[in-house]
Amino acid sequence: MKKDEALEEQQTTAEAAEATEAEAVQAEEIPDAVDETAEKIAKLEQQASDNLDKYQRTLAEFDNFRKRTIKEKAVMYDDGVRSTIEKLLTVIDNLERAVAVQEGKVDADDAFFKGVKMTLVQFREILHSMGVEEIKALGEKFDPNLHAAVAHEDDESYGENEVILEMLKGYKYKDKVIRHSMVKVAN
Repeated sequence: MKKDEALEEQQTTAEAAEATEAEAVQAEEIPDAVDETAEKIAKLEQQASDNLDKYQRTLAEFDNFRKRTIKEKAVMYDDGVRSTIEKLLTVIDNLERAVAVQEGKVDADDAFFKGVKMTLVQFREILHSMGVEEIKALGEKFDPNLHAAVAHEDDESYGENEVILEMLKGYKYKDKVIRHSMVKVAN
């Protein structure tokens, strides 16, 4: 029996040695696996950080594009309005001249005269509703940003650089001059 006990003891010792050896191999593999996993996690975190950065930059670029497009559309609209109004101003000028020439000469009940006057009033109302304003000139101080001086007169009854005659009305749209007022300036 001693032999059997000795054999059993040897087997137990051998099994214990194998188990210890297996544990040592596993102990060596665990740090390697942990290192590989940590590397994978670091790579994935870096990739996620890069993707987030790209996303935020793309979002900012799109927001800037959207804002720039809105501004460009507004500028294009305003330029279109100014251009159209500038072309219509000659029609308004002619209607004003027609009314001025006939006022006092024609009966106030004359249908044709009334029609021309109503058309002029309607034009003015439309311009006003669009935000177009007449530039005040008569009696104002000459301003080269608003007025174009086409004549000069020395007259002491007027102040210095005072507009004494408006030959052609000026108009502005949203604080931008569409057409300068043609004026005669005193002193």
